[in-house]
Amino acid sequence: MTVNESAVMEALGRVIDPEINKPLPELGMIEGIEVDGGHVTVKVLLTTAGCPLKNTITADVENEVGKVEHVESVRVNMGVMSDEQKKGLREKLTGHAEREIPFTRADNLTRVIAVTSGKGGVGKSSVTANLAVALAGQGLKVGVLDADIYGFSIPRMLGVEHDPQSIDGMIVPPIGTDGVKVISIGMFVPEGQPIIWRGPMLHRALQQFLADVFWGDLDMLLLDMPPGTGDVAISIAQLLPNAEILIVTTPQIAAAEVAERSGSIATQTRQRVIGVVENMAYLSQPDGSRLEIFGSGGGETVSAHLAALLGYEVPLLAQVPLDIALRQGGDSGVPIAARQSSAPGSATAEELHRLAGKLASHARGLVGRPLGVAPIRR
Repeated sequence: MTVNESAVMEALGRVIDPEINKPLPELGMIEGIEVDGGHVTVKVLLTTAGCPLKNTITADVENEVGKVEHVESVRVNMGVMSDEQKKGLREKLTGHAEREIPFTRADNLTRVIAVTSGKGGVGKSSVTANLAVALAGQGLKVGVLDADIYGFSIPRMLGVEHDPQSIDGMIVPPIGTDGVKVISIGMFVPEGQPIIWRGPMLHRALQQFLADVFWGDLDMLLLDMPPGTGDVAISIAQLLPNAEILIVTTPQIAAAEVAERSGSIATQTRQRVIGVVENMAYLSQPDGSRLEIFGSGGGETVSAHLAALLGYEVPLLAQVPLDIALRQGGDSGVPIAARQSSAPGSATAEELHRLAGKLASHARGLVGRPLGVAPIRR
């Protein structure tokens, strides 16, 4: 019996590109199908010759086409898109030929949160990585931009194992733990090489990560910011004026005082501070008591002082305990708040999930939403 070619194409429609998250035929990645009795050959065009996921795509094509009635064998031949095909794909995905920052468009519904701190060492990147996977665990589509250009660490923390791919200058971000999309300058420099840039270079890198990266349809974009109120904070305020600020501090008063400064930048940038996270809040003891290694009250102090300064409530959203598993998860690329975490029921994981729940339940504004109204014709 001869295999129905239409049935093969229908099966290929169930093969999803792992990074772009769209069916292969929709992306123009199927160049042709040959049917010889029960033997099927599929020609797949990759976006780049060195695509690290070509084995995954091959296996998925063989699996789906192999389910078609009368198919006895499936052969997948790999090719590469021409420059013209890549250009067409870029325009199809972005909807335009010119590069623009999608998060500043009037119809954009992605919530952008800049996770910042006054000083380094308070666990800002750990909070960002865990918050990302916790949000993804609630069914949201999440991306993380590692804006800490000098001290990037997000790729390791989110288990990114391969480099981004490029389609006609458009960067396709790799997928990390629990489906979180990730981009970082660390993906573009040799291991161990320092980044020695001044302000204009930092600004250009951030602009490229926002405009040239195909983020797709995200519910939430988290920015892992460098500590302080320097060049990157100023650039983000210019490039993403709608970004909200989430402040991370420790209970230590010295750290809290510096954290207040990172929040007070909102008085000049007109961004909104949505809350404070107190990290390393305490260490749980075997008898159920709490050992406050870094003191107490820092998060509440930052919350109260910023509320008085900004004129609106800045809540203390979470108090995350010290936990060895939190550090281990960051080193292994499987954060403690991830689905496959080795310590999913810990107090630390639960607090991070509560934090994600508070942010995920935040109502979206009406900007960009169709209201279903029409003018009355007279």
